[in-house]
Amino acid sequence: MGFRYFCSKIVSFFFYRIIKKIQMKSFLNFVGLVLTFVIVTSLSVTAQNKGAEDVKTESSVPSEDIFIDDIVNKRIVLENKLMSQQPIREADISWEKRIQRVIDSREKLNLPFISEELNLFTVLKTMINNGDITAFTDDQFKNVIPVADIDAKMVKVDTSITLDEETYEEKILITKSDLNWRDIVQYRVKEVWYFDKQRSVMDVRILGIAPIYQSPKDKEAGIPPAPMFWVYYPECRTPMSKFRVFNEENDIAPMSWTDLFDTRIFTSYIYKRSNVLDYRLKDFFVADPDDTENRAGIDMLLYSEKIKNELLNFEHDLWEY
Repeated sequence: MGFRYFCSKIVSFFFYRIIKKIQMKSFLNFVGLVLTFVIVTSLSVTAQNKGAEDVKTESSVPSEDIFIDDIVNKRIVLENKLMSQQPIREADISWEKRIQRVIDSREKLNLPFISEELNLFTVLKTMINNGDITAFTDDQFKNVIPVADIDAKMVKVDTSITLDEETYEEKILITKSDLNWRDIVQYRVKEVWYFDKQRSVMDVRILGIAPIYQSPKDKEAGIPPAPMFWVYYPECRTPMSKFRVFNEENDIAPMSWTDLFDTRIFTSYIYKRSNVLDYRLKDFFVADPDDTENRAGIDMLLYSEKIKNELLNFEHDLWEY
C-alpha cells in the first residue's frame, strides 16, 4: 500500500510539472503572438498614414512640377558651385591699363544678349529687384541708386493729346509702361588688363557692366545714349551664375552669364582707354558736320582695333625668342 501510494505521488508530480511547462510555453507563445500582432498593426497603420501623406492630389501638386516645357527640369545651372576668382597681390601687378568696351547685341556673336527669355537686361533687372546686387550711377561705384529710382528709370512715360467726343475739348493723356528690354541694344563693360609677374601672364578682370539706353525724347533732342546704371561685376558673379545663356548650338548647354563674361564669349569695340585727359575715343575723332561718309567713326573703329592689337602683343613683347 505504501509503495503504491509513493509511486502514484511521483507520477502525479511528474505529470503536474509537464502540464505546467506546457501551460507556461503556451502562455509565452500567446504573449508572443499578441506582441507580434500589436507591432505589425502599428507598423501597418504608420505605413498607411505615411503613404497617405506622400500621396499628392491634383490640388496639392504645383502645376510647374507636372507641366514642364522640356523633358526634365533643368537644375544644373541653379545647383552649380561657382569657383571664386584667384586672389592677386598688388605687388605682383607690374602693369595695368583700364579699358571700356561697348557690346552691341545686334552683332551675330552677341545675339544671346537679346534672347527672348534669357536676355541680359532682364537678368540684371531681376537681380536688382531681388536685392542680390547694387546699382550705381557712376563707373567708380561710389554713388548707389535706390531700387525705387531704378524702377522709375525702367518706366516710360508717354503723353498724347486726345479729343473729347462730347465737349470737343483737348485732353492730355499720360500713359506709363515698363521699359522694353528690346530697347537696350548696347552694354558698356569696364575692365582692367594687367600683367601678373608672379604667374608671368597677361590677364583681364571685368569691373562693371552698364546697359546703354536712349529714350525717344533724348533721341529727338540729339542726346546720345548713356548708361542707365552700373553694376559691380565681382558682386554679380555669384547671382549671375544662376541664369542660363541661350546657346545656338545646344539648347541644354549649361552655360551661365558668369561663364560667358569670364570666358569672354562676346565681340566688342573699345570705347575708352585710360589717358591723362580722360578722353573717350570719339573725343579724339570729332566728326565733321560736312562729312557724309562718317570718316570719324571709321577712324575710331580702326584705332579701337589698334588698341586691341597692342594689348594682345604686349605680353609677346616681354619675351625674347
